[in-house]
Amino acid sequence: MHKRNSRLLIAVAAAAAAGTILAGCSAGGGGDAGEGGVTTVQFWHRTFTPVENEWYANIVKQFNESQDEIKVVDTEAPADAWDQKMKSAQAAGKAPDIYTFSASITDAVNAGQLHELNGLVPEDKLDEIIEPAQPISQIDGKYYAYPLLLEPQTVLFWNKDLLSAAGLDPETGPTTWDELFDMCAAIKPTLADGQYCISPASDAVTFAWSSVGQQYNFSGHTALNEDWTAPDIDDDGYRQLMENYKTLWDEGYMAQQALDVYVGGKDFGEEKVAFKVSGSWMMSEIGSDYSDVLPKTGIGAFPNAADADGRGATTLGNFRWVIDAKSKNAQAAADFLTWALAGDPELLVPFFVDTQFTKVPVRQSVQDAVSADEASADAPWSSIVMNDIVPTAIPEPTYPWDVSLAVGTAMESVMKGAASTDDAIKTAEDAINTVIQRDDLPSKAPKS
Repeated sequence: MHKRNSRLLIAVAAAAAAGTILAGCSAGGGGDAGEGGVTTVQFWHRTFTPVENEWYANIVKQFNESQDEIKVVDTEAPADAWDQKMKSAQAAGKAPDIYTFSASITDAVNAGQLHELNGLVPEDKLDEIIEPAQPISQIDGKYYAYPLLLEPQTVLFWNKDLLSAAGLDPETGPTTWDELFDMCAAIKPTLADGQYCISPASDAVTFAWSSVGQQYNFSGHTALNEDWTAPDIDDDGYRQLMENYKTLWDEGYMAQQALDVYVGGKDFGEEKVAFKVSGSWMMSEIGSDYSDVLPKTGIGAFPNAADADGRGATTLGNFRWVIDAKSKNAQAAADFLTWALAGDPELLVPFFVDTQFTKVPVRQSVQDAVSADEASADAPWSSIVMNDIVPTAIPEPTYPWDVSLAVGTAMESVMKGAASTDDAIKTAEDAINTVIQRDDLPSKAPKS
């Protein structure tokens, strides 16, 4: 499965709400100890890229061969069918014992869907999870998920040849939006028909999840106030962010019909754009599918607001493993999780090497092992991701998806001229207030 298709799942699934997989009554899918006292654990994961799928198959095979008390049965589900498959399994009481998870855990925990990991996974293994990965894995100090990776969701890529043709420094991307506008003004006259300066997010659903870091970058906060009692989007920062996208649209710096999905790299690989905004994973696609473009690809942090004051402009996406709250074999599932994700770092090195150093390990020992791999010398972008982008990134929001979608809808409507910033913000505020009341968000706000 192509990387762009696996990442498209994030946008499509998000539109149905982060908690889609929570529908139905959950029950563990594994059986009790069977013949010979062997416990069977059902493990489901989405279809990812070929190298990721191979790693998943191998890690299950290696675990099963490493001991004779637990048998893990691996099921790979197509990305575009994942939500329906999980929903049906849960409704039938046949949810897997352990599975991959990419949404906010808040709704899942509040709904009683996820098993607490404290007490199942050794505390010293939980303590190894690096600080940036903790907010997506635990609530009020209790862990409900163990992350496999982090990956910046908003990264800027550029075609060095197209920058050079416009008389620009091919090694340096824009650091601010003003610099981006200036560079686009220089690039636009040099482009052929069908080429554009930049390919950013351009629809409400994609804006909803990909712009959260930019919202923080411009405003110093995200869409809700701290106690989740009111929206917090009526300020100059949010207005300026929306107006900046309107400038990209109005000046013709971006196509008015998307050339590719945000999560994909085809438009960049085919050299239809000078700049592409996507997640760090896109470099893996360029390396595998457009190897001739790889040497001319620059990568850097997404441009900042003029007064960002050290704030970055991206969230950290992730995939985590979770254990079903009603699993009959929770400890066995946790033993597999601990062995695979929290055990020998060398078990994880192939995953990060084969995905071309585009993802961040969540344990320092794994980061060290990956950095020591000799192939890292051929992936200079790895240090940019780790040193220039990740340190200022923020976790994904834990509030409901509908809050993010209200902001994404406002951003699209302003960009395309369908609404003024004032009207778009007012509409978004009304939508967010509805969510606050409907879901009683103040009672679910983070306690710290």
